Amino acid sequence: MIKNLKKYFSENGIWLLFVMPALLIYLVFMAAPLLDSMRLSFYTGKGYTPTEFVGFKNYVDLFTNPLWRERFLGALKNTIIFFSIHMIIQNSLGLFFANLLSAEFKGRNFFRTVIFAPATLSVLITGFLWTLILNPYWGAINQSLKAIGLDSWAKPWLGDEHLALPVISLTSVWQWVGMPTVLFLAGLLGISDEILEAARVDGASNWHIFWKIKFPLLKPVIGVVAILTFVDNFNAFDVIFAMAGAKGEPGYSTDLLATFFYRTGIAGEHPAGIPNMGMGAAIATLIFIILMVGVLLWLYSSRKNEELA
Repeated sequence: MIKNLKKYFSENGIWLLFVMPALLIYLVFMAAPLLDSMRLSFYTGKGYTPTEFVGFKNYVDLFTNPLWRERFLGALKNTIIFFSIHMIIQNSLGLFFANLLSAEFKGRNFFRTVIFAPATLSVLITGFLWTLILNPYWGAINQSLKAIGLDSWAKPWLGDEHLALPVISLTSVWQWVGMPTVLFLAGLLGISDEILEAARVDGASNWHIFWKIKFPLLKPVIGVVAILTFVDNFNAFDVIFAMAGAKGEPGYSTDLLATFFYRTGIAGEHPAGIPNMGMGAAIATLIFIILMVGVLLWLYSSRKNEELA
């Protein structure tokens, strides 16, 4: 029997031997916790081991019970804003920097390092440092504004409900803009020099070369950057936790889905400070569904574009 198994694997299933380690790791550390979280979302009870089966009640309460609905919809709205700022500003800056850094000039490697360096730092450290810089009384930004006579521009950046989320989002953009820059730069460097030289010989300006040649050829990379931005920012937690706390202060204006999940399922905000793992699991499941739908839509549109091409 052992000989037959060896013969089978040697002839037909050798690939399975290479896949098995990764598959086991995925099943144990990804699939199993995900399925268990979905199971817990159908239960309720105090603490981390809910035992009372309630079916879809947790999901219904999230959308109908005022105790949960306001916080959930607010966190969802803030997460969409947080993602949109990264999608528009971070990725646009990344494409801009990549286009500049793809040209030959003195000090190019230095500027590449400077742009990517913040991404190598801990989010908690950068969040803490920016909290000091944004301090309304002695922070560097307000002190600089006052020094040049712009006292009216000095704001409580993290204490204003209308400013806190955009400011934290821009702080995150500052730290992570190096990631799309690297990806776009790799895509630009992969474009044949012959194509670009032919366009220049035909009299095309730098803008026309970028918009008519580089940008269309970068569409696959743009798609990858977009989906990575979507997944990363709909899971965002650390920068909000570092700069605004688990409650997304002030007044939940910076509360994201991840911080809402943390307060509900782990820290225990509702009710009376007791963790509600069943409701937390329901929130986590909804986050997963949102991410899954987004990724599937991206895969579908990518396949459609490949077929049309």
